[in-house]
Amino acid sequence: MRKGTDKAAKDISRRDFMKASAAVGAAAMFAGREKLFAQGTDKIRVGLIGCGGRGTGAGWNCVQAAPNVEVYALADVFSDKVEHTLNKYTKEDPEKTDEYGGGRLKKEQVNVTPERCFVGFDAYKKLLATDVDLVILATPPHFRPSHLAAVVDAGKHVFMEKPVAVDPVGVRSILASSEKAKSKGLAIVAGTQRRHQGSYLELMKRIHKGDIGEIVAAQCYWNGGGWDGPTGKPTHMSDMEWQIRHWIHFTWLSGDQIVEQHIHNIDVVNWALGSHPVQAMGMGGREVRAGEGNIFDHFAVEFEYPNGVRVLSMCRHMAGCTDRVSERIVGTKGVAFPDRKIEGDNAYTYEGSAPNPYIQEQTDLIASIRSGEPLNEGKRVAESTMTAIMGRMSAYTGRALKWDWAMNASKLDLSPTRYEFCDLTVRPVSVPGKTLLI
Repeated sequence: MRKGTDKAAKDISRRDFMKASAAVGAAAMFAGREKLFAQGTDKIRVGLIGCGGRGTGAGWNCVQAAPNVEVYALADVFSDKVEHTLNKYTKEDPEKTDEYGGGRLKKEQVNVTPERCFVGFDAYKKLLATDVDLVILATPPHFRPSHLAAVVDAGKHVFMEKPVAVDPVGVRSILASSEKAKSKGLAIVAGTQRRHQGSYLELMKRIHKGDIGEIVAAQCYWNGGGWDGPTGKPTHMSDMEWQIRHWIHFTWLSGDQIVEQHIHNIDVVNWALGSHPVQAMGMGGREVRAGEGNIFDHFAVEFEYPNGVRVLSMCRHMAGCTDRVSERIVGTKGVAFPDRKIEGDNAYTYEGSAPNPYIQEQTDLIASIRSGEPLNEGKRVAESTMTAIMGRMSAYTGRALKWDWAMNASKLDLSPTRYEFCDLTVRPVSVPGKTLLI
């Protein structure tokens, strides 16, 4: 996450925009998803909804992933975020990037005009009214369900960052939108990049083939240093703006660390086991995290999967402690570390190629669109998101809970009453044993 500024949202002036976009290329040759492959071209126009650090990086990854792809439109609730993304794409040193992407693009990879830059809570709707073919969803996770529903209704292909919801109501919406996308022949690829990473793909093939025997247990971790919360809301800024600018620290926006970050490891376990858990019992709290916000700084959850397989899930944001970010799958014939090796009867170490998975996931998405066989990862990322949400709900309340109840009966919906720059009281930090299971 990159920290936002305290600058209030404002419209982008045409003069300032044109200065920033002097290097932008000419208009695209054609418009509309229905014209893909028309006139001898297969150009894909990309719209970016959410211009923070990850969104900017995902747009960069996307145009690097395949030829004849261009960033065509930008949308964010804040104008300075749109300006930031455009400046990175058109002005920044092209070498100034990392594995996540976000440096300067070639002229033919950017075709953004002032008329295709949108600001505000309804910016995504305006972007969807343009001739984009593929939409990247990279806003705070709370907004993913409503945005995905709108994108699918508009008939666009989708790359959406994980997690895809922060509560059970949102997960159900994602599942419904994913089914609709399938019926309309639209692609959905999620930002669980391990699913497109060479080492994980090879190790999973061997796990599913039986190289470690029957899976009897697993562990997954995201234990790291983390970060402190924001302090001192500026007097000129509304509660809503302040919370969105620091979204990672508020459960209604991020889902907390177990959902926003640890989902990567949880998704690997679901992948290895070919299932979601049937129940969860967790614990956690806010021991050392400073600053404002209401998320925990540690979780430990025991998930039970079909056939009695128990999985330990652990994540933490505490400096000065032992870090571990990994997964371990235990079988009757060996142990797999899905990112690199198997120990046991069928020992194996991955020594294959290692293309950037943040680019590879986009390459696979675009290839599926152009082949007419669109990928749809909506259901599996929704289930991994729900697994993480279940763990958080158990830790927040101190109550064990079952998958069927959480998925079908829970009424938990963290949405605010309205979307505007207004007063918005921060929910208190959850207290196990006192916070209600909803």
